[in-house]
Amino acid sequence: MNYIGILTAVAVVAGIGLFIGIFLGIASIAFRVKTDEREEQIIEALPGNNCGGCGYPGCSGLAHAILKGKAPVNACPVGGEAVAKEVGRIMGIEADATKRMVAFVKCQGDCEQTHMDYNYTGLQDCQMLNFVPNQGPKSCNFGCQGYGSCERVCPFDAIHVVNGVAVVEKEKCKACGKCLAVCPREVIEMVPYEAEYLVACSSKEKGPEVKKSCDIGCIGCGLCKKNCASEAVTVDTFLAHIDYDKCVSCGVCAEKCPKKCIVNK
Repeated sequence: MNYIGILTAVAVVAGIGLFIGIFLGIASIAFRVKTDEREEQIIEALPGNNCGGCGYPGCSGLAHAILKGKAPVNACPVGGEAVAKEVGRIMGIEADATKRMVAFVKCQGDCEQTHMDYNYTGLQDCQMLNFVPNQGPKSCNFGCQGYGSCERVCPFDAIHVVNGVAVVEKEKCKACGKCLAVCPREVIEMVPYEAEYLVACSSKEKGPEVKKSCDIGCIGCGLCKKNCASEAVTVDTFLAHIDYDKCVSCGVCAEKCPKKCIVNK
């Protein structure tokens, strides 16, 4: 057996390995990308849900944007004021006050209140109903279809379909916006957490048409607007809207609404 040949081969392989190791070590130092330690601190301060509610690809994407000045320190809707203050401390700036927002389903058209055109037994998915007659069995083409696309995407278990219509548990909602993005009829909107009176309807049909499809839909009568002393209520395309910056929560609009589509939440 040629031991000299074996030892020579081992020495050559070891030498090559040592050379490659030294080369990679020097290269890692020479080409190292310097990172700001604050970015890691911000990532640790963020909730880590990676929900995308801030508009960036996950918490790391938001942390990078904050560090580069492309996003405010209070951009995380899930973390709220507490996280905003911590991120502001890391960045050395004061976080602006944030208003807590929650999702709200602008519809009360459950199985008792809304009218049906036919019985549907297909795929239980709101987005797929765009491909069936009348975009679903419910007569109203503006309301909640009740097949749970929003429920399935909510990472906080804050929205559930109850008796054919989606309902948000406001205490669980973190305003990530995933339910808004998946709703094909845009029935869900973000409203201030403190808002007490909300318009629970999305129909833009005239009153007579609304009555044909739903027992508690907004008919655009304007009584809410006429009786609002703070001028917080307007009616546009036969649908009432509340300006939450003007609303004083007096409740007169809900009291005067003949269809009871303005609700106290």
